[in-house]
Amino acid sequence: MIDSDSKKQTVWQIIAAIPRGKVVTYGQLADMAGIPGQARWVGRLLSELPNGTALPWHRVVNASGRITNPNYLKQTNRLLAEGIVSDNRRVNLNRFQWRPGQEDRDTLTPNE
Repeated sequence: MIDSDSKKQTVWQIIAAIPRGKVVTYGQLADMAGIPGQARWVGRLLSELPNGTALPWHRVVNASGRITNPNYLKQTNRLLAEGIVSDNRRVNLNRFQWRPGQEDRDTLTPNE
């Protein structure tokens, strides 16, 4: 098992890499960081970020796309500024979820 500081650094690096206009889920972020099943730990880590952090924390939502952050208005406004719309605090994951490598696969798919 990797130590806590390494886990934190990995999660922060992945958050920093989420493209503008895309979101990930807490569980997806945990999986990408090599700590599957730790979505709640990821949420707790995000809640500890200092005010004014440069990390795009607002790009992380729950498994159903719901904005569960206590600062949901701030998160909603930041997402909207990136073109991510929400309906009743829910982001459409089919449209806005980041799937690393998906863009490359889409580009390589031949047109019929």
